[in-house]
Amino acid sequence: MSDGDAVAAWVGRTYGGLADVLDAEPGTWDAATLCAGWQVRHVVAHVTMPARLSPEQFGAEMAAAGGDFGVLSDTVAARDAALPAAVLLDALRSPVLHAWQPPGGGATGALSHAVVHSLDVTAALGRSPVAPDEAVAAVLDAVTASEGAWFGVDLSGVRLEATDADWSRGSGETVRADRGALVALLAGRTLPDGRALPRR
Repeated sequence: MSDGDAVAAWVGRTYGGLADVLDAEPGTWDAATLCAGWQVRHVVAHVTMPARLSPEQFGAEMAAAGGDFGVLSDTVAARDAALPAAVLLDALRSPVLHAWQPPGGGATGALSHAVVHSLDVTAALGRSPVAPDEAVAAVLDAVTASEGAWFGVDLSGVRLEATDADWSRGSGETVRADRGALVALLAGRTLPDGRALPRR
């Protein structure tokens, strides 16, 4: 299996695992997530856009949002969160979603999108990550290699230590958590226990 194939498989397993969790626990759709102001259904509506919107539909949504992807994301999430759970679950399991890569982001962007947003849900629910361990580790390495620039966190004077692997980066005040929680922190999220990394 090539690296690209491995990443695609990790993406598919991540979205499929999230679908399995939500399918087994239908009462979680309205739960809060690590994405401020978004319930589980909003996060799923957001990540499944590539499986539900054609390129033409996406272009029309972008035009309506004045070219601002943030506005588009909020609009689509708010609207499509009302879709039936079965529709959103099917979209999470869609091969179209599993093969999608963000423009300019490539395989790394696709994997980080899947892993971070899956953690938005599972970490908030107190569940273990659904992404494969290798996928979480790959995203953790990629985000720390950018020195936090991807998500605007400030890693100066911070040492990160994983509690579930022999992994650490940086020096200074120590932040210890499992690798999934570290990814969420590096993505600018606030953990359920209130921990967050400083912003740039």
